[in-house]
Amino acid sequence: MPTLKNPPSVWTDGTLSLLTQGYAWLPDHMRTSADGTVRTRLLGRRTVALRGPEAVALFYDEQRVQRRAAVPDPVLDTLFGQGAVHTLDGLAHRVRKGMFMALLKDGKGIEALREHVLLRWREAVDRWGEEPEETVVLFDETARVLALAVCDWTGVPLTEADDGGGKLARDCVAMVDGFATAGPRHLRARHARKHREQALARLIVRVREQQEAAPDGSALDVVARHRDADGSVLDPHLAAVELLNIIRPTVAIAWYVTFAAHALHRWPEHRGPLRGDVSGHLATGFAHEVRRFYPFAPFVGGLAARDLEWHGETVPAGTLLLLDLYGQHHDAQWWDHPYRFDPHRYGRDESLRHLVPQGGGDAAAGHRCPGEDITVTLLTTLVTELAGLDITVPHQDLTIPLSRMPTLPRSGFRFRLA
Repeated sequence: MPTLKNPPSVWTDGTLSLLTQGYAWLPDHMRTSADGTVRTRLLGRRTVALRGPEAVALFYDEQRVQRRAAVPDPVLDTLFGQGAVHTLDGLAHRVRKGMFMALLKDGKGIEALREHVLLRWREAVDRWGEEPEETVVLFDETARVLALAVCDWTGVPLTEADDGGGKLARDCVAMVDGFATAGPRHLRARHARKHREQALARLIVRVREQQEAAPDGSALDVVARHRDADGSVLDPHLAAVELLNIIRPTVAIAWYVTFAAHALHRWPEHRGPLRGDVSGHLATGFAHEVRRFYPFAPFVGGLAARDLEWHGETVPAGTLLLLDLYGQHHDAQWWDHPYRFDPHRYGRDESLRHLVPQGGGDAAAGHRCPGEDITVTLLTTLVTELAGLDITVPHQDLTIPLSRMPTLPRSGFRFRLA
């Protein structure tokens, strides 16, 4: 069996190109690849990038692709945290992930979080209405709403220093905003994660020592009591890492909500039908289409656990594998008119099968994000709320630069209540 084309020693390092091209880097390479496979190096490591249903099946088979050592330290130190569930495989991964599944896939729990979000959102709308000439920056306000709501839901108390949820929201945003870059954004992300991990570790210790109460069944309670595969409770710092990996991704839904507002502004014909969408089917389709159409995660990575076969070639063990999420969501092989925003395209299971913004495969057994149901539920809810607002959108820069990861409309989407 032939090995991958071109000896790995001559593969060009694409790290600088990735940092400058952003989301366009991998799709551009895919377009010039004769066989739909990209061979490059990232940070000196031999790398193969894939896309499509076969690639998803390969990537989420933990017998063939592992996560240990796949996530570079700069990403762990900002986005996920050292020792996080994302870095585990096998039994250790399944046991730790079981904790997340119990919290994030429970229907009653998801509904409770939705109610907290609705309450905090409507409080914010009332506050905006008190100053009708005030310009609201949707991204900032949504991050704050989600920070307040997820703290209500997880049982994590806010302090005066958190500025009514604003400081927590800014820290969580910084962790996401700085993971894929260097310079000041990355340093802010590291500082924010370190500060939050330390605060949550102290909280975990107080809960275990019964100096502070954790609501029964809350995320704070469950994480504090969780025992890993070896039967031991999590180290307080590691417990803080995982508790933050519930809070941070919830706040990150602000990116999708801002993209949803951008879509409603660009295609206002959807606003009326969403207002009359009693069943919620259109709002759910709209949420799915926001996650497909707009750029958030460019790709995900893992390591070949052993020598693998890919289209008749051998991928050597230890090769970094990338699954091209953004490119897959805009590939005409799997989507009709992929650059058309169409929330009605999700009437078939096949469409959802190709939708992988938060991973593919099975959430219980593999590495698909267990928080996906929460993302869809909260985004669907806030899409409906956005469609019901009577707003004016002043002139602003709403371009979405693909060279920046993660990206966002440059203005954060500013509006006024009409």
